Amino acid sequence: MSAETPEPIRLLLADDHPVVRAGLRAVLDTEPGFAVVGEAATAEAAVSLAATGGFDVVLMDLQFGAGMHGAQATAAITAVPGAPRVLVLTTYDTDADILAAVEAGAAGYLLKDAPPEELAAAVRTAAAGQSALAPAIAHRLMDRMRTPGEALTGRELEVLRLVREGLSNLQISKRLFLSQATVKSHLVHIYAKLGVDSRTAAVAVATGRGLIRGGAGQRPSR
Repeated sequence: MSAETPEPIRLLLADDHPVVRAGLRAVLDTEPGFAVVGEAATAEAAVSLAATGGFDVVLMDLQFGAGMHGAQATAAITAVPGAPRVLVLTTYDTDADILAAVEAGAAGYLLKDAPPEELAAAVRTAAAGQSALAPAIAHRLMDRMRTPGEALTGRELEVLRLVREGLSNLQISKRLFLSQATVKSHLVHIYAKLGVDSRTAAVAVATGRGLIRGGAGQRPSR
């Protein structure tokens, strides 16, 4: 008598681009032991679907346009006992994005240009309850652990992202529910770690090092 066939790993694809979801489905459907059983075009829909059960791994994008961010959805999903594992699959590899996803409870972090075999291996690793970080991502996190005094904290990266968006200290304090004195303290630490003396320089250096995303935004207020 042949051994019983194991249950497939049930997948939920969460990405706001239909073409990306179709591409992922095409790749994953060819892998033995995988079953794509759900899709979500918004982070909110991913949270709702994950809560219904029936999924082992959620492949989660980070950016969904307006609405909930992928890291927020990851936190909401993983906060529930018995929740599926979340594997972040994105185009962003900044420290800010990586830290946000890991702190939200992501089981792994993979870039969308990863080869199919690496994606399949990451899904299986996440489903088995282990960490599935792309080698480059793991290397970045290890570097942070080796030089913790030089690395920006998650909160400092959050403050710096808002500085890049052009928010003033008062606006940042309201957004993050911090006092203005605390925001100023974070900026002092950011300047010291980056070796700069202005908001504009801090954003430029952090963007150049891949700590935060570049892109359009208002000029950092002084």
